[in-house]
Amino acid sequence: MNANEQLDFLIDYLTDERNEVIDVPDDIKSKKDLFRSLMNVRMPSEVSKDFLKVQDEYLTNETLNKTLTSASDISERKGKIALWQGDITTLKVDGIVNAANSKLLGCFIPLHNCIDNIIHSSAGVQLRNECYSIMKNQGADEEVGNAKITGAYNLPSKYVIHTVGPAIPQGSKPSKNDCDALADCYRSCLEIADGHQLEALAFCCISTGVFNFPKKLAAQIAVKTVEKYLNSNESSLKCVIFDVFSDEDYFIYKELIVG
Repeated sequence: MNANEQLDFLIDYLTDERNEVIDVPDDIKSKKDLFRSLMNVRMPSEVSKDFLKVQDEYLTNETLNKTLTSASDISERKGKIALWQGDITTLKVDGIVNAANSKLLGCFIPLHNCIDNIIHSSAGVQLRNECYSIMKNQGADEEVGNAKITGAYNLPSKYVIHTVGPAIPQGSKPSKNDCDALADCYRSCLEIADGHQLEALAFCCISTGVFNFPKKLAAQIAVKTVEKYLNSNESSLKCVIFDVFSDEDYFIYKELIVG
């Protein structure tokens, strides 16, 4: 199958699951968006081997058609800490960090631009299914500051570490508890990374999107927590990457890391 045929198959499968009839667009960009939207709204459940085979081939090719970046490719660094601007789903590292919500199931809003949605969309439906199994066994929502590790499936990384950051009400300032909880997120991810002997880990900007944590304060907490951890522990980590997307975040972290 070519990409167009793969998308037709995947869309047909997901619409059949929903017992829906949807007008499938002709152009490839619209088909990609429709497939991603159907993945986004799909509840965790078993899926056929045929679906997984086609989905994995399609998503893997999508990943391989991107420019992938390894830890050794990143030049802006100070000691074990590195700064990189770009799409975290193109990092070919041991682990990437996902800013999740307390359900840990990914974002259900079709085509939403949050990191949670982007990671799940690039990984495939297996990621939501694995997260569901973890949460079912846990029997409760994930607490703020905690983290869980899963496979990365069709991402170029080996693992995804999911952590739940503090949410700040619009117009409010973070409390000390909020700041401590954000630091806990970074520590939890670092501890899990060490527990799995990861050597390169990439953090997104936890809690600074829809969770409204002030960007500069969040960056200060993030860098301070990672530096303290690396200086205080015999870690397997050889490189901790702060991955930023916006220019604003880039200049905030650049001042903190490389001056």
